Amino acid sequence: MIKFLAHYAEDGREQSLKDHLDGTAELCREFARPFGAEELARMIGEAHDIGKYAEPFQRRIRGENLKTDHSTAGAQQAARILGVPAAYCIAGHHGGLPDGGNNMDTRDQPTLCGRLKKQVANYDAFSAEVSLTPVRFLTPGVMGRGGFTVSFWIRMLFSCLVDADYLDTEAFMLGSVPPRGRALDADDLLQRLEAYIEPWWDAKTELNRARCEILRACLDAGAQPSGLFTLTVPTGGGKTVSSLAFALRHAKAHGKRRIIYVIPFTSIIEQTADAFRKILGDENVLEHHSNVDYDDTEDSDEETRRKKLATENWDMPVIVTTAVQFFESLFANKPSRCRKLHNLADSVIIFDEAQTIPLPYLKPCVRAIAELTVNYGASCVLCTATQPALEPLFREVSPDLTFREIAPPTDPSVFRRVTYSQCGRLSDEELAARLNGNSQVLCVVGTRKQAQAVYDLLDAEGSFHLSTLMTPNHRRAVLAEIRRRLKDGKPCRVVSTSLIEAGVDVDFPVVYRAEAGLDSEIQAAGRCNREGKRPAAESMVFIFQPDSQYIMHLPDSMKRPMETARGIVQGCDVPDAPETVREYFTRLYQYEGPALDQKGIVPMLEAGAQTGSYPFRSVGEAFRLIENDTRMVLIPHTDEAGVLAARLRSGERSRTLMRQAAQESVNVYSRHYENLPLEILDESVAILADPNLYSEQTGLTLLSENCGGIFL
Repeated sequence: MIKFLAHYAEDGREQSLKDHLDGTAELCREFARPFGAEELARMIGEAHDIGKYAEPFQRRIRGENLKTDHSTAGAQQAARILGVPAAYCIAGHHGGLPDGGNNMDTRDQPTLCGRLKKQVANYDAFSAEVSLTPVRFLTPGVMGRGGFTVSFWIRMLFSCLVDADYLDTEAFMLGSVPPRGRALDADDLLQRLEAYIEPWWDAKTELNRARCEILRACLDAGAQPSGLFTLTVPTGGGKTVSSLAFALRHAKAHGKRRIIYVIPFTSIIEQTADAFRKILGDENVLEHHSNVDYDDTEDSDEETRRKKLATENWDMPVIVTTAVQFFESLFANKPSRCRKLHNLADSVIIFDEAQTIPLPYLKPCVRAIAELTVNYGASCVLCTATQPALEPLFREVSPDLTFREIAPPTDPSVFRRVTYSQCGRLSDEELAARLNGNSQVLCVVGTRKQAQAVYDLLDAEGSFHLSTLMTPNHRRAVLAEIRRRLKDGKPCRVVSTSLIEAGVDVDFPVVYRAEAGLDSEIQAAGRCNREGKRPAAESMVFIFQPDSQYIMHLPDSMKRPMETARGIVQGCDVPDAPETVREYFTRLYQYEGPALDQKGIVPMLEAGAQTGSYPFRSVGEAFRLIENDTRMVLIPHTDEAGVLAARLRSGERSRTLMRQAAQESVNVYSRHYENLPLEILDESVAILADPNLYSEQTGLTLLSENCGGIFL
């Protein structure tokens, strides 16, 4: 009798197909246990590779050059015995969840309907080793029309399968279980936090006493039942540590499996992760975003290798990640992106700066948060100084979804550190004259074009520019110099795009902010008198209208917040008052049509309630919090960047090298990419060929179609 094989290792060891199916099935069962689908997940694991019982696959694994499709057979068998959700998971466990399609699809189409009609090699031998039977399982609570709920559930089952499949295969190939993950020890981490904050309780100032009141409320609220929370803390109120305190106390009280911090900007994620590492220990914190890489080489220590592997499935106590990574994974169809999703179940998830969820994707993101809260045991916390009025959107999903506020009411005057002033329209020349009249001042504008134009009008001594036309490493160096000059009392005039306004730790006596959404204006104000060392009356935040040339071409998603804020704050002395913020968001979210779901993601998935067909692939391609119409250009303006360029020219490619190169690169839109003088090495790598186009003051100069300089 033939021995049916699943894998060969380089050292000649063989893994039987039966062992692989059993190992995957057991892992699947454990992964799905938090949401009650463990028996269905186990059966999906048993069925996922039964197509490998076909003779062509067994010949291929023994060395013959044959092309085989083993996942379609498992999908067909699952559809007959376990149901269509299982068929989606198995059909997509290598190439990604497919679109469902319809009954008119032919067998050569890549939809699930097409693949269920496809002719496959005989795999009947599976029945001698594998028994597939219908099973009972807990179905998720239906919200909305039900289609979104079922599609989300399928994606979570898919996550269980692909993670289990990878882990079982990995363990066989290595000959041992690799150093993966680390369980959350809430008792230990809570003790570390309590030791860290112990000196704070003896607060000497009114501000620090208010911070301690918020911190105590967060610790006390941790005992509350799982659910949906808000944490509304004024800028300077210590929400980062306070929210961690809630998360740890809540995890201990309810046995939560991990804590996940979702942060909108890479510009602040590193400092948050650093703070958590300082409090909880480096070994307990995983930082996962595009700017971090755990170099897995022979010289790497076990902890680095552990973190490298944990980025694949988030099997760590505390994960700090970006909103882009988090939400795009929730709507992805690719195995590598979906693999971690099952580890969101039974977690505490903190959405920092929750108001920054982009308007065109707000409704899909709300639906995802609702699903995690209701059906997957997660406690989700919307954390911000400017709490968005999202209750109506959540109640549209389910009338029973209600928020519980964690923080106590605070005296606004305790945290009020600035005075706002509306100063009308300012030309670039008028704005620059005002900035030059201050020794230390920050100006935040809405476009890179205006940032460069205003900078060019500033006095040279002590003036700085920040925008994404500068490489990330360049921006960090400039920010370090800005902080030094602020600390030493030296002249420091900065004009920046919005990258500086959320969580970047700088403290200016005066701030100018071009009109924007109210939350952005308040965030910019958080860079003024940040430490509260000056009287609020002497710490001015000026809101101004820029020239129309900087507004006319903005997309509606940027114009709407600006116009809504303008209508709210006219004649308002305290634009950051809670009632003003709530009114702003209430008006902002009262748009009809596709404004809050630009790609129609929710209707696409809800339609599956009637058809049973879910467009997983189409949704994965459509859901992009940041549209990727940009290309990366390496700027060889330093010795380190020059070394990276040389390595790329030599043909070297690795994930680590590409991430290092990204820190010395600028992302430009395709229309500008095509007009820059570039040394193009391949589809993903281009090097700026004319060093004169990169300035150490303002970064990259873009060229228009006629090669004249333009700034965007």
